[in-house]
Amino acid sequence: MFAYLVRRILYAIPILIGVNLLTFVLFFVVNTPDDMARLQLGVKHVTPEAIARWKVEHGYDKPLLLNRAAEGGAQFTDTIFFRHSAAMFAFEFGKGDDGRDIGNEIRTRMGPSLAIALPVFLIGLAVNISFALLMVFFRSSYLDLGGVVGCVVLMSISGLFYIIAGQYFIAKLWNLLPISGFGDGLDAWKFVVLPVLVGVVSGIGSGARWYRTIFLEEIGKDYVRTARAKGLGEGRVLFRHVLKNGLIPILTGAVVVLPLLFMGSLITESFFGIPGLGSYTIDAIQAQDFAVVRAMVFLGAVLYIVGLILTDLSYAWADPRVRLQ
Repeated sequence: MFAYLVRRILYAIPILIGVNLLTFVLFFVVNTPDDMARLQLGVKHVTPEAIARWKVEHGYDKPLLLNRAAEGGAQFTDTIFFRHSAAMFAFEFGKGDDGRDIGNEIRTRMGPSLAIALPVFLIGLAVNISFALLMVFFRSSYLDLGGVVGCVVLMSISGLFYIIAGQYFIAKLWNLLPISGFGDGLDAWKFVVLPVLVGVVSGIGSGARWYRTIFLEEIGKDYVRTARAKGLGEGRVLFRHVLKNGLIPILTGAVVVLPLLFMGSLITESFFGIPGLGSYTIDAIQAQDFAVVRAMVFLGAVLYIVGLILTDLSYAWADPRVRLQ
């Protein structure tokens, strides 16, 4: 297992380097520091002196890759690439245009993002699998047909509808929960319930229908017929055999979304006023804070690669034959 893990990590390193280089090219070659200065300063305040001053304040006055004016190793370290791109491998993201430390903001905002995303993930996974197993148990019946139709209907509705409907009925009309915002300590639960409820309901359609397809594929295999021939009941066949053998595709969908637990949901956090990483990214894009956007792109790539490695490990845990590949 250790050798398998090492191979997967070695495969991931070139991908992360490629993402970092591509981000550097997009933010500093295609969109030069002069372009960033013009966007930040505005048309009325763009002068050569103002651009030069802005670049010095943000550390963009250095050469891109090679500083010939420096000596020794400083020719490579005293550059924009080393300070603003390579430094992210050590999770040194620098400061945003508002002067606040990006790394500290990420650590602070990760908690609210997890408070929303983790319950949505766990509760949604349990609800979707349970509903899918129920439809498979009553397959080819009116309950199964109604469940499939309901899933298609839920899939066809935009996620914004669930957010707006939840805020209107539950928060505004019935006044059961706050419409938006976030609290500290134990008071945070009342701000979390509505976003979690909306997240779980909006994901039932696609999630349950996908798991139903997985279980229906498994239920037609030979080991299921063998289990039935031995006299096992349908419920025991579903929960002890079909569910267990459907773990690999289930783990694929479950583990890959783990990075989203940390990155937060852009739409949900924005509409509910959650001070998480999702709203932080949206605010940075609107404010054209390129340092924050670069940091979030790199962090998202790291978390996605970690999710893929965890997916591979979960495969090896569920099916030992995978370790030999």
